[in-house]
Amino acid sequence: MAGNKSRGFFQLIQFSIIGIMNAFIDIFSLNLFLFLYPSEQGAVLVLFNTAAYTLAVSNSYFWNSRLTFKEGSREGRVKLIFVIQALISLLISNAVFLGSVQLLGITSLQLFLVHNLSKALAMLLSSGASFLFMKNLVFRTEEESSVKGKRSRIR
Repeated sequence: MAGNKSRGFFQLIQFSIIGIMNAFIDIFSLNLFLFLYPSEQGAVLVLFNTAAYTLAVSNSYFWNSRLTFKEGSREGRVKLIFVIQALISLLISNAVFLGSVQLLGITSLQLFLVHNLSKALAMLLSSGASFLFMKNLVFRTEEESSVKGKRSRIR
């Protein structure tokens, strides 16, 4: 049990380091899109956020499947569930991003700041959901699956 807790903590640290890389990719990409094609239209903002998120989540899959959760990487199952969790996390990201842009847009903050604060909040909430999905569903090892199955039968 103690080994699982320390392994889980180590996974969280690795996930966080990879998350910092993802955050850079995500924020840089969004700002690049907004710099090249400035827009305040909701559909365009969702498109830009989706493209930036997709670049970051691709980086996330590459590194997390090879480092953080490598022992739970069973190719066919993992890829399908990863895509499902990524789509759910993308919905969370877009909803939070667009909602925050609208809420912060009524303030006197500069548009650049509105977009980046909204992106930070969207990243925080979607990353939290993504970690829980990846830890408990996507990259779950056979050992973790059997332990959870035993616990549910005991209850």
